[in-house]
Amino acid sequence: MIYLAIGFPPAAKSCAYRMRETANQFINQGWDVTVVTIAQESWERDSGVDLTLLEQVDPKIKIVELPLVREDLETDIRLYSEERALNPNGWVTRLRRRQMEPFPEPNFGEWREDLEQAVLRVHAEHPADLLLASCVPYVNLAAAWKLWEEAKVPYAVDFRDGWSIDVIDGVEAFARDSAEGVWEQKILDNALSLWVVNDPIAEHYRTCYPDFADRVHVVRNGYDADSSPGKAHRANPEAGLAFGYLGTVNFTVPHLETVLNAWRAAREKEPLLANATFEVRGHIGNGSGREANRHAEVLKQAEVDGVRFGGPAAKAEVASIYARWDAMVLILIGGRYVTSGKVYEYMATGLPIVSAHVVEHDASNVLRGHPLWTGAVGIDEEGLTESFVKAAHMAVETSDEVHAEAMAHADQFTREALMTAAVKQLIDDFTALGAGKTDTADAAPLAENQIAAGGPSL
Repeated sequence: MIYLAIGFPPAAKSCAYRMRETANQFINQGWDVTVVTIAQESWERDSGVDLTLLEQVDPKIKIVELPLVREDLETDIRLYSEERALNPNGWVTRLRRRQMEPFPEPNFGEWREDLEQAVLRVHAEHPADLLLASCVPYVNLAAAWKLWEEAKVPYAVDFRDGWSIDVIDGVEAFARDSAEGVWEQKILDNALSLWVVNDPIAEHYRTCYPDFADRVHVVRNGYDADSSPGKAHRANPEAGLAFGYLGTVNFTVPHLETVLNAWRAAREKEPLLANATFEVRGHIGNGSGREANRHAEVLKQAEVDGVRFGGPAAKAEVASIYARWDAMVLILIGGRYVTSGKVYEYMATGLPIVSAHVVEHDASNVLRGHPLWTGAVGIDEEGLTESFVKAAHMAVETSDEVHAEAMAHADQFTREALMTAAVKQLIDDFTALGAGKTDTADAAPLAENQIAAGGPSL
């Protein structure tokens, strides 16, 4: 299998965990896997790298790194052209226009030819039976299509959040007759399968493409079991309760300010929180804006209220970080089309969870039934103040049995279990394709020994 997975470890991206488990599960099913991604140096310019992510990548996976970078994230001004130095905004405008010419996607459209040639080269060296494209970037779809056109290699797509749905605002991202819409229609007409992360996104695609509906599968993100402390927690209010947020800081500054204002009010109102701390861990911004933006300034100003920004956390540190916290603060953007990967991990800690997101959020559906969830009150300062107070009492008063019940609620969402089932389903779809049981009419027939083995090669 060729796996187009830009964001594969060691990229410090949330998608890296899903990609790693997907590749590992194909290896577990007896497949050869070649991952096509971009070089580590590219991520050092972007969101950073986490080398601990490589520790659990199956050594049998072959990784092909392409020297592709985002020009706009270059921070060395000595490398700037005169045009960029004198008119940076105009330079970016012209860059975006140029990037959209090969493929309709800003930042990544110009990668099209390199990706196409990469998959053709990998296929020529070791013929592929299947290609899986993970998006973003969506330009990966052009490479999947190229291999389909040239060699009729079946392909599947992992959209995760979807392309034609704006999951943040809950509206269609583009018209069906736009350049993006034409590409999406073409890709889905011939795709073996489509993965998305939740039911609302799946329903969007089933409604938009009714002939494709039975090929749309919900594959939730889940969490890695080794990221959970794995034990019941006992808080020590005299030492000061510790609240925490771990995840990418991708929400707006007003959203962050509302949460911090509620935290300040809760500390003033509730004696249990008088000496409490709130630690924020994760990536803030990318490129030249990494930790040098308004979010970082707001967090710095909140230090007087016991707020601390501890920077990004390596994957290997996650369980130990959760182990020293007494409650979690789940700050999320979007609404019913957004779940987030962190919600599963937060549940697995067995700690109280304060939800700082809109009420009609898919994370609310996942959390429903969790015994230590304070509920969804929206991005409302007064409501969040009460949630912080409620979480403080939960942290102090909850029994070991309830903590264990909270952790058990997350058991159904381990990433290994979810991706094992998803990969097996895709292999079944692939096998059925070889047996002539799908509607993808132009697929090249597979040898009988390949069908019996479930597709053994690259």
